[in-house]
Amino acid sequence: MASMARDLLAQESVGATLARITASATELVEGCDAAGILVVHDSKVETLTPTHQLVIDSDQLQQGLGEGPCFDTACAPQGERVFRITDLTGPQPRWPTYATQAQALGVGSMMGFLLFTDDENLGALNLYSRQPGAFTEASELAGWLLASHAAVAFSSARTHAQMGQAIATRHVIGEAMGILMGRNRLTEEEAFDVLRHYSQDNNTKLREVARRVCEQGSLP
Repeated sequence: MASMARDLLAQESVGATLARITASATELVEGCDAAGILVVHDSKVETLTPTHQLVIDSDQLQQGLGEGPCFDTACAPQGERVFRITDLTGPQPRWPTYATQAQALGVGSMMGFLLFTDDENLGALNLYSRQPGAFTEASELAGWLLASHAAVAFSSARTHAQMGQAIATRHVIGEAMGILMGRNRLTEEEAFDVLRHYSQDNNTKLREVARRVCEQGSLP
């Protein structure tokens, strides 16, 4: 687990970090046959780095039904950060329709862990087994430890990606301003205003306007 935590922080992109998280779940959590990360945007689910088709099918089923344990956990209900369904073939009063259809997909037992930091909820790490009774208390502990490290790595990777994008945006805007200043004898402030006004008038992101200037040597 310690080696995995270091490995997560060493990944070079958000996608690589998430892929390593779900792969680690199948490697480290006893009974785990498949894993994926589910995020919810405006009641629509997105499945990130699933290890098997089963994960995608389950997430799409929950979205279609508007119910399910992974769906609930990703939406971060207060106080519910972990769930473990030992035997999905038994009665499930909370998610009766999902449970019945999940059995048909081949799900025997499930666990889910909210990925969160002090600042935000990032989604849910969901683990599946095709066998009922596959997940024990030890499995839940391992999953919880993995999720704790995963949330930190996920948040860190996303922050680094945002910073990298911000630096790249600043660079391309600066380059575009230099082109406009040189060709039109503008001051730095005037060049930026030209880019800003064009962006607003044409409903185009400032970075995209700057990129076009860099490619074409002038405003489109």
